[in-house]
Amino acid sequence: MIDTAHIPSRRGRPRKIAKPEDLLAAAFRVFSEKGFSAARLDDVAREAGVSKAALYLYFKSKQAIFEALVRSAVVPNVERLEGHVAGWQGSAGDLLRMLVQAIARVVVESELSAFPKLIIAEASNFPDLARLYRTAVVERVLGLLAQIIRRGIDAGEFRPTDPHLAARLVIAPLLFSAIWKTCFARHDPTPFDPAPLLSLHVDTLLRGLA
Repeated sequence: MIDTAHIPSRRGRPRKIAKPEDLLAAAFRVFSEKGFSAARLDDVAREAGVSKAALYLYFKSKQAIFEALVRSAVVPNVERLEGHVAGWQGSAGDLLRMLVQAIARVVVESELSAFPKLIIAEASNFPDLARLYRTAVVERVLGLLAQIIRRGIDAGEFRPTDPHLAARLVIAPLLFSAIWKTCFARHDPTPFDPAPLLSLHVDTLLRGLA
């Protein structure tokens, strides 16, 4: 996760920050607010309370900052999911439910929900960023979900189906919830709670796979 609580805002008193992780936290705030394309390194330096030259001590470009954010803030969550799946001893259905809940805590409920919006908004202008995110995050999560579904099929718990297509069905409401939170929630007169939606989604999915 990204600890942004102690990073000064633009209105705060600038101070020198020496740690790369603090610079990344400031960059994440700027990217989330402005979008990657509109954000400037000057904005990141101002948010972090350092000079622009200080950023270059650690990161050679704005894209390098984004890549470091993905690897430091998102990839460790994927690795934890992989560990849970590798050590699971219960049913495939219970594992699938657990994984959806775990992904929701990261993708929907945390500040990391800004990443899907950023990637979708910038994919055509910055294809390298989209490729990085697809390889480092999306393909690995879809692979985990397909692995679980294949496990359920092999155990006779799920009916035969294409596990890779089913994996995309699993992830779709999670992406919807993240995009709704970052794009539409502030304009929605009825507060959107993703938890009941995701619970209904898993129940419906498991009935369909049974």
